[in-house]
Amino acid sequence: MPGGNGSAVLPLDATPGTPLPSALPRATGPAAGSAPRLATLARRALVLLPLLLIGVWAAVDWRTLRNGTARLGSADPGWLTVAFVLTCLCWLSAACVRQGALPERLPTGLLIASQFAAGAANHVLPASLGAHAVTLRFLLRRGIPPARAAASLALYSLVRPIAKTAVLLVFLLALPGPAGLGGLVPDERTSALIAGGSTLALVFAAVLLATVRRLRRPLLDGVRAALTDVRVLHTRPARVLALWGGAAAAPLLQASVIHAVGASLGLTLTWAQVAFAFLAASSAVGAVPAPGGIGPVDAAMVYTLSVFGTPLELAAATLIGYRVLTVWLPLLPGALVLSALVQRKVL
Repeated sequence: MPGGNGSAVLPLDATPGTPLPSALPRATGPAAGSAPRLATLARRALVLLPLLLIGVWAAVDWRTLRNGTARLGSADPGWLTVAFVLTCLCWLSAACVRQGALPERLPTGLLIASQFAAGAANHVLPASLGAHAVTLRFLLRRGIPPARAAASLALYSLVRPIAKTAVLLVFLLALPGPAGLGGLVPDERTSALIAGGSTLALVFAAVLLATVRRLRRPLLDGVRAALTDVRVLHTRPARVLALWGGAAAAPLLQASVIHAVGASLGLTLTWAQVAFAFLAASSAVGAVPAPGGIGPVDAAMVYTLSVFGTPLELAAATLIGYRVLTVWLPLLPGALVLSALVQRKVL
């Protein structure tokens, strides 16, 4: 019986130092398993999302796919085989640049598979956002810290246009283009819009960093990681070759695919002329944020090929065939690889 001093009643088997049972029992039932169930549903949604996006894109752009496939059906199969091999080398060059932008050794097979999957994502979101998102997820799953992974993506994005510009300068010195290519230069109004948009973006970023303190530390950490990795990478010849060599080879491989597709359809321009046309067109309008560069680059490429004397119908057929070979045919396999990598938790 309790004493008159108001002390609490202890269980008969309780001893000093024994923890008392919790007053609130652990939740069991539907609430306990809701979080894992939601995570499973989210992962399944990510697995199916690439296939859903492909279906939407196919419904919107079905005519282009049908016309391009029909034209490729009458093309020279030998040149198409060459174009297919060169297309595969484009993914390999992207993997080389990704590896060259990071000191750690990445698994070769998974790296190439991630870049193949990133190609499918790249044709859904503009400005290479899809490819960068897939690669960022891949690097994080490999244990790379977020700041260094983001620095790797920034280095990749910086090296590619620098390498392309250097290759274009070499072509300008070795193969001066026709005067008609001046039409690719933006007019004063377009240049003013580009300059104004760039200025507003820089001002917005500066104001955002000045007002939101939480963004400063990640940004500074990313800058420090980028500077450190750049110094380390350029002390390793293998990384320098993979980074800069892969970045310089990428536009040349893409131009080679266009040349091979054009040759299969009867295009008579030389490889150097097609490569120069692609470098000029992609450098002039490549900054337009279109998914995979589709649209502005194609229009500029048709224009440059016509300046070199190619009939407009043949130039358009060449670009349609190029897009079918490099975008549409790999899109479904790339989406399947992307879904498989998500399902296996590689991404």
